[in-house]
This record gives sequence, C-alpha cells and structure tokens, in this order.
Amino acid sequence: TTSNINGTTNLVIRGTMLFSVGVFLALVLNLLQVQRNVTLFPPDVISSIFSSAWWVPPCCGTASAMIGLLYPCIDSRLGEPHKFKREWSSVMRCVAVFVGINHASAKVDFANNVQLSLTLAALSIGLWWTFDRSRSGFGLGIGIALLATLATQLLVYNGVFQYTSPDFLYIRSWLPCIFFAGVITMGNIGRQLALYEYKVVQEKTHQD
Repeated sequence: TTSNINGTTNLVIRGTMLFSVGVFLALVLNLLQVQRNVTLFPPDVISSIFSSAWWVPPCCGTASAMIGLLYPCIDSRLGEPHKFKREWSSVMRCVAVFVGINHASAKVDFANNVQLSLTLAALSIGLWWTFDRSRSGFGLGIGIALLATLATQLLVYNGVFQYTSPDFLYIRSWLPCIFFAGVITMGNIGRQLALYEYKVVQEKTHQD
C-alpha cells in the first residue's frame, strides 16, 4: 500500500513538473510567434501576459504532462526501455534545439511556405534522430502531432484564434512539424524524470 501511495505521489510530482515546463515553453514560444505576427487572437480573449490567450499555456501544460507521462509508460508496456542518450545534458540540448526550431519558424524569412515546411520537417526529424531514435517515440510523435494539428484546425475554424497568413485550410502548413518536435522534447523530459525517479527508488530500496 505504501509503495502504491509513493508511486501515485511520484506520478503527481512528475506530472506537475511536466505541466510547469509546458506552460513555460508555451509562454516563451508564443512570444516568438507573436513577435513575428504569426498568430492573432480576437481582442476579447487577449491577456496582458505575452499577448497570449489565457487558456493556451494551461492547455500546453496539460498536453505536456500527458505526453511526458505517456512516453515512459509506452516504453515499459512495449518492453523497450529507452536507453539512447539518457542524461539531463542531452535533454536540455533537446529543449534548446526545440526552441531553436520555433525561433527559426518565427524569425527566418524563407522564400515560400513549402520551403519553410520542408526545412522544419527536416529539423524536427533531425531532432528525433539526435535525441530519441525509438520507433515508439517516432510513432507517438506523428500521431499526437496530427491530432494537435486537427485540434488547432477546429479552433481556427470556430474563430477562437487565427493565423495571419494561413496557407493550408486556415492554418500554417509547418505546424505539424512544430508539434512533432514538441512531442519528442516533452517525451524526452518525461522519460528522464521517470528514469530519475526509478534510480531514487532503487537507491532507497538498497539502503533499506
């Protein structure tokens, strides 16, 4: 019973940390997008913080927590423990590359949206290859990115917010690439937190 309580507590702690990271990244990345005038929120939902709608960071935080908890869970279910580059320095580099990809989408001027989309797709897959390389990670990344794009499509279609120059069904065609890179990044953070928790539990078991 005690182990179950400890397991639940650790799960909540990990979820809270992932939520916080997701909220922070959402605020930083939205600031980049707003600076480029990529997104426009209707005046009645604009918040004073970073010109973002209030619900965006909590939604990103919730999604980040779910993704970060899902990845290590899928790994254990598949019996494929993720061992590639399992250290915090690698995770932090992954976060830095993810922010860099977003920065490129907001700051770099490309000849057209196709060129931008192809470049971001290559960078996103490169991020997966550099920091993940698992089939489960790639599959989940693609699946969640498509679902997130569909959800964004519905929000835009219903007028919750809009993109200043959409090029594919009211949204930006490179959006799935950003979502994919974000999923891989949060998956890596979640895996590392789970590994850290496992090591702590093992150390306590040996001490007892």
